[in-house]
Amino acid sequence: MKLRIAQFQCFAFFGMMIFGAHAGAEDRVIGDFTGKDFGDWKATGEAFDSGPASGDLLQKLEITHCPSGSLASSEIKGDAPTGTLTSPVFQIDRSYLSFRIGGGDYERHNCMNLWVDGEIVRSATGRNSDALHPESWDVRKWRGKEARIEIVDQASESWGHLNVAEIKLTDQPDQLPVVTTPVYQEALRPGFHFTARQWTMDRLNPGRRQEGWINDLNGLIFYDGEYHLFGQRWAKCWLHAVSKDLVHWTELPPAFWEESLDSGVQSGTCVIDYENTSKLSPDPKNPPMVAFWSRFDNHTHRICYSLDHGRNWQLYAGNPVLDFPERDPKVFWYAPGKHWVMMMYGSGQYHIFTSPNLLDWKNEGNPIPDSFECPDFFELPVDGNPAKKKWVLIQGNGKYSIGDFDGTKFKEETPRYFGDINPAEFYATQSWHNNDTGDGRRIQVAWMRGSDFPDMPFSQQISFPCELSLRSTVDGLRIFRKPIAEIESIRETGNVIRSKALKAGQDLQFASDGEFFQIKAKVEIPEGATLTFQLRGVPVVLSHDGIQSANVSSKTIEPVQNIEILLDRGSMEAFVNDGQISCTRFVLPHEPVISIRAEGGSVQIRSLEVYPLKSTWPSSETPKDLGE
Repeated sequence: MKLRIAQFQCFAFFGMMIFGAHAGAEDRVIGDFTGKDFGDWKATGEAFDSGPASGDLLQKLEITHCPSGSLASSEIKGDAPTGTLTSPVFQIDRSYLSFRIGGGDYERHNCMNLWVDGEIVRSATGRNSDALHPESWDVRKWRGKEARIEIVDQASESWGHLNVAEIKLTDQPDQLPVVTTPVYQEALRPGFHFTARQWTMDRLNPGRRQEGWINDLNGLIFYDGEYHLFGQRWAKCWLHAVSKDLVHWTELPPAFWEESLDSGVQSGTCVIDYENTSKLSPDPKNPPMVAFWSRFDNHTHRICYSLDHGRNWQLYAGNPVLDFPERDPKVFWYAPGKHWVMMMYGSGQYHIFTSPNLLDWKNEGNPIPDSFECPDFFELPVDGNPAKKKWVLIQGNGKYSIGDFDGTKFKEETPRYFGDINPAEFYATQSWHNNDTGDGRRIQVAWMRGSDFPDMPFSQQISFPCELSLRSTVDGLRIFRKPIAEIESIRETGNVIRSKALKAGQDLQFASDGEFFQIKAKVEIPEGATLTFQLRGVPVVLSHDGIQSANVSSKTIEPVQNIEILLDRGSMEAFVNDGQISCTRFVLPHEPVISIRAEGGSVQIRSLEVYPLKSTWPSSETPKDLGE
């Protein structure tokens, strides 16, 4: 693995040598802005109406690193003016589009866009610096197509300007693109855990926002045969992906963005308003998908809605629907009372609101104390009995409690238990709602916080979907988490070992190649003995009645009988005793071998099943390049 990472890191360096050795066609200038005006480029608004900036004006504006001495700038009149500057249509006939750019870092609002076939296929911003830096886009996939460049300034705040110079089509860019690997084929891309699609990442400034980022999960909902996954991207927008099987995902363009540069789009919920109680759909047969979210002010709460299965969204004209100093709204339909319920976090409590129509809300005055962010709330049958159900409240740190809910008040009947023994990385959990219109399973995922993949154009990942069940144990009701059965769809032919006794100090190596695995074992571990799984350098230690991995550990309610492990490029998820305990960790492998070792006594392996898994991502970049 170290070799693969090193190869990836060195690619850009040797790429320049390769391109230099194979000279292409002569560069073709799209915009050098060295004239008195912008020529056949078209300007709107006031931001660019002063023409190009050059000479002493560059020094006045503190613009540096502009070899041509002239550029398009929306800063001449300061940050307040807005406008656009658009090139004439041109044909892409080189491998790269190269340019220099500086100014503010406001994606979508203050950026340079490449349009092809009526869509934005590439976009770049400044770095909150007026020192122009060279960038390029690989445009080979659009060779022969017509395109245009659009320089956008719709930002009036500090750094609300953009400076662009030396736009040209070339086969030898001054700076190769940061992204040099086809999307989903990167060296450290997880094989079967959801990660955001890659965009440009600034390696020179690692702290800069990454567009390939995902954090808090939002609005998970099943509708019309399709699972929708939404997630925050730094509270700038809601990312959106869809799946038919919860294993293979297609990321769509972001669902919706913040209303202004400082408003924010924080966590929230999606619901399907089947009865059209909100009257947001003009056709009662086409119920609206409604998304609830909070702004940065943690006070005003808004909705967006979609009438086409979440592909296009519009802001509700009557926003805000609620003004209350809280955030992270969880909304659902409470059938016995025929009303909507909203659970909202703030000031260490969950507050409960009700509504007949999703638009008008009443505070029921029954707060739940000692609460923590991003609630998830639903019913589960006890021991699989649909006639006997309990409500489960899961907090943002993964802790859950069990009790009763009457539509306005939740009565907790249990202590709060950890849903996973590693809450630092098992965070902002959510489950798919509207599941009663599907197969009825309650399926949960979490943001694996801290999953930072070095030198990759994406960051963070989502845990593998797990089915939740509520079961009776000798210590009372507990939630069990098990990987969904659909994982079998990506299993390859495995190896099964049965009735194997490991003596103290004995090792058994059962895999030395491959990257993605499902491992299932039934074991008998006597008191005083341990069984250690060495998972490419990551130890998971089972004892007679517990599990430990790194600095996290837990005791089991009953002796350890079985374990299931999912091993990906950047994660290890372990499930003990059919999911009574789980351990979710971000880990990067640093050796190839997978083995088990007994210590402190003999351990009986009743069965050991090892299944290589296939990547869930396409083998090449998807045909449609996502625009914003």
